[in-house]
Amino acid sequence: MSLGPGWTGYQWFLAILMLVTGSINTLTTKFADLQSAPGKPGTDSHDFDHPFLQASGMFIGEFSCLVVFKIWVWYHRCRSLPLDVGNQKFNPFVFLAPAMCDMTGTSLMYIGLTLTYASSFQMLRGAVIIFTGLLSVAFLGRKLNMHHWSGIFLVLVGLILVGVSDFIFKKQEAGVSRNGVVTGDLLILMAQVIAAIQMVVEEKFVSGQNIPPMQGVGWEGLFGFCVLTTLLFPFYYMHVGPPFGNNPRGVFEDALDGLWQISNNKYIALGVFGTIVSIAFFNFAGLSITKEMSATTRMVLDSVRTLVIWVFSLAVGWETFSYLQLIGFLILLSGTAVYNDMLFTPLLRKYGIIKTDRSLANPDERKPLIQENGDPSFG
Repeated sequence: MSLGPGWTGYQWFLAILMLVTGSINTLTTKFADLQSAPGKPGTDSHDFDHPFLQASGMFIGEFSCLVVFKIWVWYHRCRSLPLDVGNQKFNPFVFLAPAMCDMTGTSLMYIGLTLTYASSFQMLRGAVIIFTGLLSVAFLGRKLNMHHWSGIFLVLVGLILVGVSDFIFKKQEAGVSRNGVVTGDLLILMAQVIAAIQMVVEEKFVSGQNIPPMQGVGWEGLFGFCVLTTLLFPFYYMHVGPPFGNNPRGVFEDALDGLWQISNNKYIALGVFGTIVSIAFFNFAGLSITKEMSATTRMVLDSVRTLVIWVFSLAVGWETFSYLQLIGFLILLSGTAVYNDMLFTPLLRKYGIIKTDRSLANPDERKPLIQENGDPSFG
């Protein structure tokens, strides 16, 4: 499906919701990372550097979607109101694999963010368009047309320009080494491969089962929270030192120190709370778009929010402006537009230079995630 007027009102709502909440999610996470506070009693003030604890909070936000879904169904049942909740005979463990991808990818990105620059973190996430497109061909049987390959090429060029801009024009930040930047960038790229796998797995297993996305997000959050919270116990005793153990005890993750910092600094608490709330709506919208449209549409919207975050970062002084970075952004956005059949090919198709792709015409109207109708079905 093309990005544009062919969307229904409901699909536009999902797109805007994903863009806004996704931007807030990243900005509040970065805001918390920039704060410092004392940890456990007797420790001095230090940076808030707890990627796995933040990832656990993210899964709490996802799990809240399941709670809201159950309350919504219960409300309709109590009032004998009609409500279609889709397929309720699915196996919840179908969301275990996506949850593990989500857990691994998010943790890698949060670690990478502590090692590299914020602009590198944002722009390298745009690489997900490349991996999702390729994996959709390999595992979903998709066929990429010329505009898809052209879009992927432009995205790659944009990412290279932004990366070069970071290394040439970025001022060295305190505590950031050249090796750390390279390591962080590689971790973020690895996370994009995992994120693409998650999107493809969700589309393969979700689209054919008519599972309410709010319920699906909630199950992913429950599985992710249970597994990651369990891992926090061994992480508490794994001494790794900097840069992966950048806390007073030098362990992989000191969750207790992080909780003390949250309680000692209201701005850290605000950032963590903002992450939890925004991620709930962001993942709900993302999984909804996967169900209503496709994994590639979700991927493109996720890359567009990079521009929103970059502009905000410039406005508040988190980033320094670079013309090369701006050119990279424009090429990246052009690539996403070309990939989604928004740029160049519609004009060529209009004047008959290339044939019309019938698969892009007359998109079907989609039903809401929880649709009220005259045929109640509670599964």
